[in-house]
Amino acid sequence: MIHLDYQVAAEEVDEAELPTYEQCLKWVEVALLDDRLDGETELTIRIVDEDEIQTLNRDYRGKDQTTNVLSFPFENPPVLVDLGEELPYIGDLVICAQVVAQEAKAQHKPLEAHWAHMVIHGCLHLQGMDHVDDDEAIKMEALEAEILADLGYDSPYESD
Repeated sequence: MIHLDYQVAAEEVDEAELPTYEQCLKWVEVALLDDRLDGETELTIRIVDEDEIQTLNRDYRGKDQTTNVLSFPFENPPVLVDLGEELPYIGDLVICAQVVAQEAKAQHKPLEAHWAHMVIHGCLHLQGMDHVDDDEAIKMEALEAEILADLGYDSPYESD
Protein backbone atom coordinates (compact mmCIF):
# COMPACT_ATOMS: atom_id res chain seq x y z
CA MET A 1 0.00 0.00 0.00
CA ILE A 2 1.23 3.46 -0.88
CA HIS A 3 0.84 6.35 1.52
CA LEU A 4 1.16 9.61 -0.37
CA ASP A 5 1.51 12.94 1.40
CA TYR A 6 0.32 15.41 -1.25
CA GLN A 7 1.11 19.05 -0.50
CA VAL A 8 0.28 22.12 -2.54
CA ALA A 9 2.43 25.02 -1.38
CA ALA A 10 2.40 27.01 -4.61
CA GLU A 11 0.64 30.33 -4.37
CA GLU A 12 -0.84 32.18 -7.33
CA VAL A 13 -1.38 28.91 -9.20
CA ASP A 14 -4.70 27.87 -10.70
CA GLU A 15 -5.50 24.65 -8.84
CA ALA A 16 -7.42 23.46 -11.92
CA GLU A 17 -4.02 23.17 -13.63
CA LEU A 18 -2.60 20.95 -10.89
CA PRO A 19 -2.92 17.18 -10.77
CA THR A 20 -5.26 15.72 -8.19
CA TYR A 21 -4.16 13.51 -5.33
CA GLU A 22 -5.74 10.56 -7.16
CA GLN A 23 -3.81 11.25 -10.36
CA CYS A 24 -0.52 11.52 -8.48
CA LEU A 25 -1.21 8.31 -6.58
CA LYS A 26 -1.94 6.47 -9.84
CA TRP A 27 1.30 7.74 -11.41
CA VAL A 28 3.31 6.81 -8.31
CA GLU A 29 1.82 3.30 -8.26
CA VAL A 30 2.96 2.54 -11.80
CA ALA A 31 6.38 4.13 -11.31
CA LEU A 32 7.39 2.16 -8.21
CA LEU A 33 9.37 -0.75 -9.59
CA ASP A 34 11.66 -1.92 -6.82
CA ASP A 35 10.82 -5.26 -5.17
CA ARG A 36 11.27 -3.72 -1.73
CA LEU A 37 8.27 -1.53 -2.45
CA ASP A 38 5.83 -4.44 -2.44
CA GLY A 39 4.63 -3.69 1.10
CA GLU A 40 4.00 -0.36 2.74
CA THR A 41 5.54 2.60 0.92
CA GLU A 42 5.46 6.26 1.84
CA LEU A 43 6.49 9.36 -0.07
CA THR A 44 5.71 13.05 -0.31
CA ILE A 45 4.87 15.09 -3.39
CA ARG A 46 5.11 18.80 -2.71
CA ILE A 47 4.00 21.22 -5.42
CA VAL A 48 5.76 24.54 -5.04
CA ASP A 49 6.33 27.89 -6.72
CA GLU A 50 9.44 29.11 -8.50
CA ASP A 51 10.95 30.77 -5.43
CA GLU A 52 10.86 27.59 -3.35
CA ILE A 53 12.20 25.30 -6.09
CA GLN A 54 15.02 27.75 -6.87
CA THR A 55 15.98 27.94 -3.20
CA LEU A 56 16.02 24.15 -2.88
CA ASN A 57 17.93 23.74 -6.15
CA ARG A 58 20.53 26.27 -4.98
CA ASP A 59 20.85 24.85 -1.46
CA TYR A 60 20.96 21.15 -2.37
CA ARG A 61 22.39 21.07 -5.89
CA GLY A 62 24.38 24.30 -6.08
CA LYS A 63 22.30 25.51 -9.05
CA ASP A 64 20.73 28.92 -8.49
CA GLN A 65 17.90 28.48 -10.98
CA THR A 66 14.45 26.99 -11.23
CA THR A 67 13.90 23.40 -12.29
CA ASN A 68 10.89 21.18 -12.88
CA VAL A 69 11.36 18.44 -10.28
CA LEU A 70 13.75 17.67 -7.44
CA SER A 71 13.98 14.25 -5.84
CA PHE A 72 15.17 13.71 -2.29
CA PRO A 73 15.60 9.95 -1.70
CA PHE A 74 15.40 8.73 1.89
CA GLU A 75 18.09 6.37 3.10
CA ASN A 76 17.36 4.23 6.10
CA PRO A 77 19.92 4.56 8.87
CA PRO A 78 22.35 1.61 8.85
CA VAL A 79 21.26 0.54 12.33
CA LEU A 80 17.68 0.01 11.08
CA VAL A 81 18.91 -1.87 8.02
CA ASP A 82 21.05 -4.13 10.23
CA LEU A 83 18.04 -4.83 12.44
CA GLY A 84 15.76 -5.47 9.47
CA GLU A 85 13.56 -2.59 10.64
CA GLU A 86 13.70 -0.36 7.58
CA LEU A 87 11.20 2.46 7.39
CA PRO A 88 8.89 2.40 4.36
CA TYR A 89 9.60 6.04 3.48
CA ILE A 90 11.30 6.39 0.08
CA GLY A 91 11.63 10.17 -0.12
CA ASP A 92 10.24 13.48 -1.32
CA LEU A 93 9.44 14.90 -4.74
CA VAL A 94 9.27 18.66 -5.07
CA ILE A 95 7.69 19.84 -8.32
CA CYS A 96 7.39 23.42 -9.53
CA ALA A 97 3.92 24.16 -10.90
CA GLN A 98 4.99 27.14 -13.00
CA VAL A 99 7.95 25.37 -14.60
CA VAL A 100 5.84 22.32 -15.47
CA ALA A 101 3.19 24.54 -17.07
CA GLN A 102 5.81 26.56 -18.99
CA GLU A 103 7.53 23.41 -20.27
CA ALA A 104 4.27 21.78 -21.35
CA LYS A 105 3.30 24.88 -23.31
CA ALA A 106 6.75 25.33 -24.89
CA GLN A 107 6.94 21.64 -25.84
CA HIS A 108 3.32 21.53 -27.10
CA LYS A 109 2.44 18.74 -24.67
CA PRO A 110 -0.78 18.23 -22.73
CA LEU A 111 -0.31 19.58 -19.22
CA GLU A 112 -1.62 16.39 -17.60
CA ALA A 113 0.86 14.28 -19.58
CA HIS A 114 3.75 16.50 -18.49
CA TRP A 115 2.67 16.28 -14.84
CA ALA A 116 2.56 12.49 -15.17
CA HIS A 117 6.04 12.54 -16.67
CA MET A 118 7.44 14.68 -13.84
CA VAL A 119 5.96 12.44 -11.12
CA ILE A 120 7.19 9.27 -12.83
CA HIS A 121 10.62 10.80 -13.53
CA GLY A 122 10.95 11.81 -9.88
CA CYS A 123 9.84 8.39 -8.63
CA LEU A 124 12.48 6.70 -10.76
CA HIS A 125 15.09 8.99 -9.18
CA LEU A 126 13.82 8.00 -5.72
CA GLN A 127 14.54 4.40 -6.71
CA GLY A 128 18.12 5.15 -7.69
CA MET A 129 17.82 5.71 -11.42
CA ASP A 130 19.64 8.65 -12.95
CA HIS A 131 20.51 10.26 -16.26
CA VAL A 132 24.01 11.54 -15.57
CA ASP A 133 25.66 9.52 -18.33
CA ASP A 134 24.28 8.58 -21.73
CA ASP A 135 23.69 4.88 -20.98
CA GLU A 136 21.75 5.69 -17.81
CA ALA A 137 19.77 8.38 -19.61
CA ILE A 138 18.79 6.00 -22.42
CA LYS A 139 17.55 3.38 -19.93
CA MET A 140 15.67 5.90 -17.80
CA GLU A 141 14.04 7.64 -20.77
CA ALA A 142 12.98 4.30 -22.28
CA LEU A 143 11.40 3.23 -19.00
CA GLU A 144 9.63 6.58 -18.62
CA ALA A 145 8.28 6.32 -22.17
CA GLU A 146 7.08 2.75 -21.53
CA ILE A 147 5.31 3.68 -18.29
CA LEU A 148 3.71 6.74 -19.87
CA ALA A 149 2.57 4.68 -22.88
CA ASP A 150 0.94 2.17 -20.51
CA LEU A 151 -1.00 5.13 -19.08
CA GLY A 152 -2.03 6.31 -22.56
CA TYR A 153 0.39 9.24 -22.86
CA ASP A 154 2.78 9.91 -25.74
CA SER A 155 6.51 9.57 -25.20
CA PRO A 156 7.94 12.83 -23.86
CA TYR A 157 11.10 12.22 -25.88
CA GLU A 158 9.59 12.06 -29.35
CA SER A 159 9.50 15.33 -31.24
CA ASP A 160 6.41 16.48 -33.09
